[in-house]
Amino acid sequence: MRLSFPYMGPTIVYKKLFELLGHDVVMPPRPDKEIIDLGVKYSPEFACFPFKVITGIYLKLMEEDIDALVTSGGHGPCRAGYYGEVHKKILKDLGYDTEIIVIDSPHDDYKYFYNVMQKLKGDSSWIRVFQVIKTVYELTKAMDEVEKKVEVLRAYNNNGTINKIWIDAQKEFYKIKTIREIKNIKNKYIKKLKKFEDSIPAESERFKIGVIGEIYVVLEQSINNQIEEKLNSFGFEVERSQYLTDWIRENAFPFFGKDLEKIKNKGKEFIEIEIGGHAQDNIGHAVDFKEKGFDGIVHLKPFGCLPELVSQSVMDDLSKKYEIPVLTISIDEQTADANVLTRVEAFLDMIKEKKYREVM
Repeated sequence: MRLSFPYMGPTIVYKKLFELLGHDVVMPPRPDKEIIDLGVKYSPEFACFPFKVITGIYLKLMEEDIDALVTSGGHGPCRAGYYGEVHKKILKDLGYDTEIIVIDSPHDDYKYFYNVMQKLKGDSSWIRVFQVIKTVYELTKAMDEVEKKVEVLRAYNNNGTINKIWIDAQKEFYKIKTIREIKNIKNKYIKKLKKFEDSIPAESERFKIGVIGEIYVVLEQSINNQIEEKLNSFGFEVERSQYLTDWIRENAFPFFGKDLEKIKNKGKEFIEIEIGGHAQDNIGHAVDFKEKGFDGIVHLKPFGCLPELVSQSVMDDLSKKYEIPVLTISIDEQTADANVLTRVEAFLDMIKEKKYREVM
């Protein structure tokens, strides 16, 4: 089957999953102004920003001869669970007859999940499917481990130097076929990054920012104005609330995710019930970042995202109770890079001034 998928974060992982299952994979285009404008034009006005970006990606992919688009679903009141059906209607209305395959968590409906996997596995045996899933999961873990090192070391070194190592690592990960290759590449680049660890100052002189928010805008740098690199460029280490490894562990594996459940419980103090998306998780992560000694929180909220709107409504109370500064940035097609940079710089200056006063 010739297929593609939305562009989000480490696209290498998705490509490898389908490639190792024997499919002809077309890489989706990275979101840019043309794609965003296309998505905005053909999406419902009330739709959240990630929906519009994905619409643009799908429409751009219609220039290719694709049999199917594969995407993830959603659960709870978040509208992400309806993305697949609405995108099907948009494409059909525009004259495209491309199948959209929605992968929902097996926790929601095991039979549905089995039927989807039956379709995606093609001619592969179930043993082969499990081997591929294990390989791709190990790839995801390795990439996240290297990226976490990058998000720390970029704060104290030239961005270009550390970014080149990260780009080179991704190019090598792109070629993997076995778990042994994954481990060798991971160890190679962890070793390269280790040479820069002497640049990390004493703990009392380090500044750390936690980035929380809706998964698409947190993972996809092309639409969040490269927020992590901006934070790093001002000398702040970064850690995200969500990495792809966490999402896979929580949604795909039935007996994992207990650590994520602990995070969610911390968020129940402010949001008592599950409202969909990652609202409750994000509040829990904000509390967790405070407990880990982080200096501030950047909250990324896509315009039109209802769960994150609820998150934003409790951020002031959380910030006051736990004495941790929070900067909420709304992301949409109008978000200007210069505006984000100005707000981030002012926020980080405030954190530095506050920390210096406390030391004195």
